[in-house]
Amino acid sequence: MPNLLIELFSEEIPARMQARAAADLKQRLTEGLVQAGLTYAGAAAFSTPRRLTLAVDGVTGESPTLHEERKGPRVDAPEKAIEGFLRGAGLTRDQLEVRDEKKGQVYVATITRPGRPAAEIVAEVLEDVIRNFPWPKSMRWGAGSLRWVRPLHSILCILTDDAGEATVVPLSVDGITAGNTTAGHRFMGPDRFAVTGFDDYAAKLKRARVILSAEERADHIWQEATNLAFAQGFEVVEDRGLLAEVAGLVEWPVVLMGQIDDAFLGLPPEVLQTSMKEHQKFFSVRNPATGRIEKFITVANIETADDGATILAGNQKVLAARLSDARFFWENDLRIVQDKGLEGMGAGLSSVTFHNKLGSQADRITRIAALAREIAPVVGADPDLAEQAAKVAKADLQSEMVGEFPELQGLMGRYYAQAAGLDAAVAAACQEHYQPLGPSDAVPTAPVSVAVALADKLDTLTGFWAIDEKPTGSKDPYALRRAALGVIRLVLGNGVRLPLFGGLIVGGRRNFASAINLRLGQLEGHFRVAALEALDVDIEESVLGKLLDASKKTSSLLEAGFEQGVAPQEWETVKASDLLSFFHDRLKVHLREQGIRHDVIDACLAMQGNDDLTLLVKRAEALAAFLKTADGENLVQGFKRANNILTQAEDKDGVEYSFGADLKFAETEVERDLFAALDSAEAAIVPAMETEDYAAAMSAMAGMRAAIDAFFEAVQVNADNAVVRRNRLNLLARIRGICLQVADLTRIEG
Repeated sequence: MPNLLIELFSEEIPARMQARAAADLKQRLTEGLVQAGLTYAGAAAFSTPRRLTLAVDGVTGESPTLHEERKGPRVDAPEKAIEGFLRGAGLTRDQLEVRDEKKGQVYVATITRPGRPAAEIVAEVLEDVIRNFPWPKSMRWGAGSLRWVRPLHSILCILTDDAGEATVVPLSVDGITAGNTTAGHRFMGPDRFAVTGFDDYAAKLKRARVILSAEERADHIWQEATNLAFAQGFEVVEDRGLLAEVAGLVEWPVVLMGQIDDAFLGLPPEVLQTSMKEHQKFFSVRNPATGRIEKFITVANIETADDGATILAGNQKVLAARLSDARFFWENDLRIVQDKGLEGMGAGLSSVTFHNKLGSQADRITRIAALAREIAPVVGADPDLAEQAAKVAKADLQSEMVGEFPELQGLMGRYYAQAAGLDAAVAAACQEHYQPLGPSDAVPTAPVSVAVALADKLDTLTGFWAIDEKPTGSKDPYALRRAALGVIRLVLGNGVRLPLFGGLIVGGRRNFASAINLRLGQLEGHFRVAALEALDVDIEESVLGKLLDASKKTSSLLEAGFEQGVAPQEWETVKASDLLSFFHDRLKVHLREQGIRHDVIDACLAMQGNDDLTLLVKRAEALAAFLKTADGENLVQGFKRANNILTQAEDKDGVEYSFGADLKFAETEVERDLFAALDSAEAAIVPAMETEDYAAAMSAMAGMRAAIDAFFEAVQVNADNAVVRRNRLNLLARIRGICLQVADLTRIEG
């Protein structure tokens, strides 16, 4: 069976698009071949800055001949119906077969679709793939209609048989005719050459200074870079994203190491690293003895006679200009901090809108500072330091450095706080209050950082809930799911005992009041403008009076206390509960990833105190461990049996059996044993629940298992004697009540 080789050779493909484009080429072309009736043994796609390549092994030589039977109308059907059937089948009447069926004779068409050679199918599929390729951005050039990411120069498309003979697939797309030739490196191997198959193609490309595999180029770059650095006692700062990008910029990587001018070594290492990465695509090289970034690695796309000296000289000149800008930003920011302090740097945030319904960034900082102060004692932080940290945590958003490199927000705040002589805990909080940014990001543990991080995220959540800007479906423009998961990880990671509902009310009142203030302020402004405009038009005095009265009423509402943080009852009863449910949904996702079943989580969420996430998870973990034991599984079955019998009896009798089980009405030793087991379990469970020792409570509950099993084996609950029956039902109610003290086992599945 032949092997297929395709290369689409063009001008430079952006590095960020190459991997996806290679995958799309492989998927679309192989799916097209299969749909057309061809099969294959395997396929591999490759990309370089100037080419997309696909090698498909073991392609069938032709598609199979297909026979299809199609049932038509009855023989005595109207002529037009028969003619329509013939047109659809592409046959004449004498080619139809007449068959007897229960309802009479019908026409049957046997349609034969002959197989087609692989070359014909490949040409058809490849042309469709090229013309409809899903580039994020594409262009047209010349007078043609073809769109490609950059001008497409040539198409290599050959089928190679088992004897090694290559046949060019006849194909022409927008004037570009397929052939069996390609070109190597733009400067070191520009001549075109013919190939006979993939192995020949890859080998000749390498001789022409092109490494076809992106993974091989990346490995070569990293190996050469680390060797160069190690030889001089340095180490390369690992950056896999940058490595993949640089591997997509060169076809023949030549790794060079240069020196950073001493004038820039005083910059924070993260500034050097970010500037070199963003502007020059350089790798940072660290001196392990000093921790400073002192050198850089650049990757050229050409070998030179002077071993890259000229390239390095040019790069260092451009780098010096970039780092001069960074040094200017750094020194200017430090000057502002020294003159005005960190709060002075952030003064301009009062004119930066956070959200048009939630005020400015400065308004938000005020709310976060107040909330951080309230949370501080709960997490073991100094309230004064927590409030101070919250007030300066976002000041670096006004710095020139963060304006140039937004990804350095928080980190630069830490440097500026240190330069301002602030407490180390405050400086750390400036950086860490954004964390965790994702499921794999580190969770802050310093108390001040935890307080500010919680306040920041709670303010965001309660604020957007107050103005009804909640996530819907897959849309979450304000990253509220990430904020909720951040709160969960902060609480659980630090063992924080923060009743979340109370915390939400604290922050929610303040945020909701802020939203009310803003809305009323806008309303007041609208009324005043309308009233003033009314003075210049012919309008009834009564209407003008109503407008002015509305304006006065709005002002009085503002003065009456909304600005004091008093929220409407609606927030406490509806919005906070809704937000707590949102937290619970995110917690379910978080715990399921850790192997805790959803029904176990639901059984714990149904209990009181479900706004204390640390307590909730502790209960869920204990219940999950309990249910993995034989005693746990059997006890749940016994509980469900007791609950089912009890529920049916209560529905039938119209009463609730919830108390009154008396030992004196027990007729059997099994019943008396169950009374004793329940008394013993309850005596252990109550204090265990008070001390939040859920493992002990589960163990005590497991102690009832044998007695419950024996009871159901030997006793008929619905006895003929009404007194005995009522006593036994009340006994089942005790089983249910004791178990429900620990968790809502009615929600456990199975």
